[in-house]
Amino acid sequence: MLFNSFEFLVFFPTVVFLYFLLPHRFRWLLLLVASYVFYMFWRAEYILLLIISTLVDYGCSRMMGRYSNNDQHKRKPWLWLSLVSNLGILFSFKYFGFFGMAANDLAVLFGIDYAVPALELLLPMGISFYTFQTMSYSIDVYYGRIQPEKHLGRFALFVTFFPQLVAGPIERAGNLLSQLRERHEFNYQQLSDGLKLMAWGFFKKLVIADRLAVVVNQAYNEPAEYSGLGLAVATIFFSFQIYCDFSGYSDIAIGAAQVMGINLMQNFRRPFFARSVREFWSRWHISLSTWFRDYVYIPLGGNRVVKWRWYYNLFLTFVISGLWHGANWTFLIWGALHGFYLLFAIQTEPQRNKLVYLLKVDKQPKLYTILQIGTTFALVSLAFLFFRANTVTDAWYILNKMVVNAPQELAGLMRQSIAIQKVILFDSYLKFFYMLLMIGLLLTVEKIQSVISIRAYLREKPLVVRWSLSYLLILVILFLGAFETNEFIYFQF
Repeated sequence: MLFNSFEFLVFFPTVVFLYFLLPHRFRWLLLLVASYVFYMFWRAEYILLLIISTLVDYGCSRMMGRYSNNDQHKRKPWLWLSLVSNLGILFSFKYFGFFGMAANDLAVLFGIDYAVPALELLLPMGISFYTFQTMSYSIDVYYGRIQPEKHLGRFALFVTFFPQLVAGPIERAGNLLSQLRERHEFNYQQLSDGLKLMAWGFFKKLVIADRLAVVVNQAYNEPAEYSGLGLAVATIFFSFQIYCDFSGYSDIAIGAAQVMGINLMQNFRRPFFARSVREFWSRWHISLSTWFRDYVYIPLGGNRVVKWRWYYNLFLTFVISGLWHGANWTFLIWGALHGFYLLFAIQTEPQRNKLVYLLKVDKQPKLYTILQIGTTFALVSLAFLFFRANTVTDAWYILNKMVVNAPQELAGLMRQSIAIQKVILFDSYLKFFYMLLMIGLLLTVEKIQSVISIRAYLREKPLVVRWSLSYLLILVILFLGAFETNEFIYFQF
């Protein structure tokens, strides 16, 4: 994949140079060709799926556009054609094997002599992202929220825009399509800000996420070889790994688009400073969480129904979100856990408020905030255990070992009766504390960013300061980054 090699350092500047060199009327064509080439670096033949999805949704939207908003019964068949086509492709490549195995297990359980044949298909990279993006477009056209795009080339570019094609953000047509029609002149400040954001994204991916991946992969692939406390540390490290990996990609995508004058939506907003699971989901993978809110949760009735149905809508939305991430029971449990967290929080809110009042915890606002952030992070990390585990069996083994062994090991560590090597998962203390330092740096930068815009602040500094910090970040990436072929985690979804 292009992002996993230095080829991107040639590809992207070339596209940007030609983009501003060409007349405005040809720029969409350049970006479309670049997007197809970008995707074909992975698997050239799978570009056909993108073309099919593009043509189906373009044709269905144009047909829906022939009828007024009052003729939704005439629009509906075209909406169904779009949804069935997209979901059919997604199901065939991503979920057929999972549901086939589940059906086979049920057949064995009931003594039925039948097996669903296996369908060995390579999962197309980013299929869940561009499928959801095109489906939201068709739904918005159906409800009259947007007008169907008449220019096939620009619509194809909306589907395939290369910075966010394979891992989001999942853009809405109302934001991205309109920008693809506009004229974008070269702007040095946009160029500078975009490149800085891309560099920060590469730092999070290469210097933090891929370094953490080494120990996380070792621990989760061989959990029997590690202590309960060591597995707990690996679980915490995975929370930061997946955040830096995915938000790093989002930063690169948003920065790359910004260089060309196109603004993509924010996908992360300091999620590990959230004070509740509900707030966490307003900060984590924002483009997906708002997609499920607008196209699943609200159409189901949201909270405008009786309580039991509200709870059902909320829980089902998170279960579907888990299934979106992957055809595996581990992802379903991850989604269900988050649904349970939110239902539990809603149901116990009066009791929790009463407990806070009795203990007077809210009289110490800083301490109360730290407790809320710590509790939320612990719950999210516990759910991420199932997200990362290879199987449900592994997940329960790791969880049991953490719950049973980790408290005793921690007590022994504090009494110095257990060697710290049982916790240090790296092959040296230096690497362990290096990762703690990088995590601390990440959280510090994000805390500062919550008060001021660092990029805006640096604009006011002398040229020598700005360039020195930029070169320092590049050097850190080059010398401390892990440049092995570690794909972005969300490429598999």
